[in-house]
Amino acid sequence: MQRLYDFLRRYPTWVDSFWAVALLGVTGVNIATVDGAKDHHGSFAESLTIASFLCLVVALRRRMPEKMLILAAALGFLQLIFDVEVMTADFAMLVIIYTVAADGARWASRFALIGGLCAGTLSQLRWPATESGGLGGVLIAIFQTVPFALAWVLGDSIRTRRAYLAQLEERAARLEKEREAQAKVAVAAERARIARELHDVVAHNVSVMVVQADGAAYVMDTAPDQAKKALETISGTGRQALAEMRRLLGVLRTGEHQEGGEYVPQPDVEQLDDLIAQCRTSGLPVDFKVEGTPRPLPSGVELTAYRIVQEALTNTRKHGGPNAGASVRLVYFDDGLGLLVEDDGKGAPHELYEDGGADGQGHGLIGMRERVGMVGGTLDAGPRPGGGFRISALLPLKPAH
Repeated sequence: MQRLYDFLRRYPTWVDSFWAVALLGVTGVNIATVDGAKDHHGSFAESLTIASFLCLVVALRRRMPEKMLILAAALGFLQLIFDVEVMTADFAMLVIIYTVAADGARWASRFALIGGLCAGTLSQLRWPATESGGLGGVLIAIFQTVPFALAWVLGDSIRTRRAYLAQLEERAARLEKEREAQAKVAVAAERARIARELHDVVAHNVSVMVVQADGAAYVMDTAPDQAKKALETISGTGRQALAEMRRLLGVLRTGEHQEGGEYVPQPDVEQLDDLIAQCRTSGLPVDFKVEGTPRPLPSGVELTAYRIVQEALTNTRKHGGPNAGASVRLVYFDDGLGLLVEDDGKGAPHELYEDGGADGQGHGLIGMRERVGMVGGTLDAGPRPGGGFRISALLPLKPAH
């Protein structure tokens, strides 16, 4: 049954032609039956010719609706002129009115409505029912007009419904595209966030491990106790890096729970003491001060502040030289959190802080700027007067609720 339905939908003109032939057959029988009646109007040839063209209107209504409407109107006037009274084939006029109202041009739809509203009146004027009287004739004209009006209303409602469904489909397609675009943006943002986290975790901890490993190798024979202490620092730093990596990669395992352990929480401002102690252990002197009254911070600001200090101290170890020292200032303002990280080393190469790291190595500073931008803050990084490097950041602060 479905195959038959699909076939009929693919070949609508064949379906219309079938009904046109059926309508012509019924009309021909009707004309032949009443041809000898006294009250019959019009000759058999005239009636059959007009009926044939009306059936042609049915057959081609979907292929050329506007032209078939004009043909139907012309045939209606010919019926009036040649006194060919209403017959079965006139059903084609209802069909073409419905068709143009549903699928035709707007002008054709309006023309069909006007013609349909006039058809009943013209028919009653041309072939009045004398036995009904004046009022009866008016009622008959109204009754004959109703089918034409209903055909147009049905067709126009189909047009409106199709337009509404098309609008819904277009809106759904547009929303789907917007969802895809938003998903791509979210994926890109998440990838950038993970890249920043990976960079900060790996760069800091690995640099500490490298410094301690070099020191252990240097004093292995002369001071085994110091070498042992350095190896313990390497082990602790490695475990910390592994824990942070597990926490970070856990973000990618949506809906899953780690068995046999828990992911470590996000680093925050309170952990800056541990971070600076680790840097001091690795041989980098760091002066740390907190000014103002500490207060609860949004988690995004906490993580941003921690990562900025971490990256700044990592850069000091990389580029400051063997005798570099650093200072970290954490300042609580009424409406913001200020960070100032300075060192007295030789400073980073120019390309690492100009244009976001044009040599492909300045990803740390790029990550800093992205982090600060995500919380609506400002960042300034560059060489300080007299030598060394300075990183200054101001993060907006709102009380945590």
